[in-house]
Amino acid sequence: MRNKAQTTAKVIRRAIVATALVGAIACTPIIRNHGYIPLQDELAQVTVGVDTVETVIAALGQPTAGGLLDDTGIYYVASKFRHFGALAPKEIEREILAVRFDAAGLVSNIERYGLQDGQVVVLSRRVTDSNLGGLTFIRQLFGNIGQVNAADFFGEG
Repeated sequence: MRNKAQTTAKVIRRAIVATALVGAIACTPIIRNHGYIPLQDELAQVTVGVDTVETVIAALGQPTAGGLLDDTGIYYVASKFRHFGALAPKEIEREILAVRFDAAGLVSNIERYGLQDGQVVVLSRRVTDSNLGGLTFIRQLFGNIGQVNAADFFGEG
């Protein structure tokens, strides 16, 4: 009888240790890297006032993005995200390298930005704004008085 109790206690202890081990492994943060930023020695190959878009891409590689409205710059973006259990991933680090060009197509500036420099920019909105400009229902209703045409009701016109 005592031997059976000891065996049961060992099984329970092993189950507790295994559950704790699985829980600890499942809750370990996972760091994932996204994007690409050129190394400093690669960046040293780019000369301000001399290089063009083509020579910059040849030296640094394909950029993450280009100028959205005009071709005044190319951008290299790298981000680090922390995934922790079932929680949503959180961006913990971001670096942006912006290579800007002048009207002649030559490099005019090279800038670096970090996560602390960023701000949220809405690229797309899926909400339709009304053209009513804050008019209440009563104002809209009374605004239509005098604009009613009797021909609309009687089908004449």
